[in-house]
Amino acid sequence: MPSTNKMMEIVDNLPNICGHEKAIESATKQSAKSYYASISNVDLKKVQASFGLALHMHQPMIPAGGGDLRSAQIISNLKHMMDNQHIGDNHNATVFRDCYVRMSRFILDLVSRGKNPRIMLDYSGNLLWGLRQMGDGWVLDELKKIACDSKYYRYAEWLGTTWSHAVVTSTPVPDIKLHIRAWQHNFAAIFGLEALERVKGFSPPEMHLPIHPDLCYEYVKTLKECGFRWVMIQEHSIENLDGSGIKNRHLPHKLVAKNSEGKVEEITILIKTQGSDTKLVAQMQPIWEAKTLSNMNYAGKNIPPYVCQIGDGENGGVMMNEFPQGYHKEFEWIGTEGVVGLNGSEYLELLKNSGVNESDFTPVEPISQKKIWDNIGKLKKGAADEAIDKIKSKDPGYNLDKGSWTSNISWVRGYENVLDPINKLSAAFHSKVDDKDIDTNSTKYRTALTYLLLSQTSCFRYWGQGLWTEYAKEICRRGMEAVEKL
Repeated sequence: MPSTNKMMEIVDNLPNICGHEKAIESATKQSAKSYYASISNVDLKKVQASFGLALHMHQPMIPAGGGDLRSAQIISNLKHMMDNQHIGDNHNATVFRDCYVRMSRFILDLVSRGKNPRIMLDYSGNLLWGLRQMGDGWVLDELKKIACDSKYYRYAEWLGTTWSHAVVTSTPVPDIKLHIRAWQHNFAAIFGLEALERVKGFSPPEMHLPIHPDLCYEYVKTLKECGFRWVMIQEHSIENLDGSGIKNRHLPHKLVAKNSEGKVEEITILIKTQGSDTKLVAQMQPIWEAKTLSNMNYAGKNIPPYVCQIGDGENGGVMMNEFPQGYHKEFEWIGTEGVVGLNGSEYLELLKNSGVNESDFTPVEPISQKKIWDNIGKLKKGAADEAIDKIKSKDPGYNLDKGSWTSNISWVRGYENVLDPINKLSAAFHSKVDDKDIDTNSTKYRTALTYLLLSQTSCFRYWGQGLWTEYAKEICRRGMEAVEKL
């Protein structure tokens, strides 16, 4: 297996999330290079329909390594579960850890027996750091086999994400790129720059797509600047440009992100169908749905549709107990013709080779954006905000919280006690580093950046008010202290 690590993974007891910007930019720059189609063993002409399975893996880092919140060590929630297995569902801690490593074992086993498995993997930076910190770096070493060895990496595609599982809408705009670049740094430090070069798909935390035109534009612009070719999007979080619902959810689309001033960025999207339900992945629903489909006419070409699903890789009995058996059972018979498994980049690159390009894809926008554009007169800075205020004056129930795997959770509403210190920490950080000649490889900078990104972890709001929001506020307090030392 080739060398995987040219960057230190841990620096001064902190994750390597900054300091190698030029190397990361070089490895992730936009390129027309084929990374997966060139090594694929699938002939698209022999495919009736295809499917893609993705697993999301995450454990937050929390100040729980000690009895006093103000001085407790930042540790992985998985470590906290391991140390307190008598509480709640913490007895599942060792099972969770096995879930984080098992895909490497599944892939190696199936390939050794001549099978043709596929899987897409989304691991948060928090989880990657936490596993190493708690002494379970052997999990990462096992995963290197499918991330770095040319014998296996065509079967497992890694997806990028935000380092600390931060939801875009509730993340200060200047920090979005910091999160993505931090994840790329962390991934490269573990698996190598060559492996990072192959990471071309993006998996948004909570499958969230910002609705606000200006934020969506900055988000897509950042994804492209960071080298991503496509992003996975939940089907009910997008609409056609005329406001109607999408019709061909099993075909790739093109997300059009336009801001208040009329600037436009576009990126390919693969659509995750249906709601958030790990049973869909655990019980191999995409395979059975793909079996009901056949080639569709798209851009004048007959191409196989793509059924895409993502689920938590460890949460719930179905993922812990049913997924392994289901995955092995189905990939015993799935081959390279008829109904086949394809990873996202592989599918898109094979389409490109067949003559179907991003310019041919149906354009879409975030859900509810049509209403905003209908209320914008002159394109100018702040036009979207004015339109939204106008809409809310007539429809107080209008909100921008719908673009996620669920529309009944807000990442903002009711969390002012957390978002206020997060925003203050972000502002303080940027006042110290923006437009300054700062050493991003210094311990002081890495410490401040780590706290900044950790504070924005979605878990600190997903679980409601209480201990988890106290975790966030404590991290913000430490972050402010770190920023003052910059």
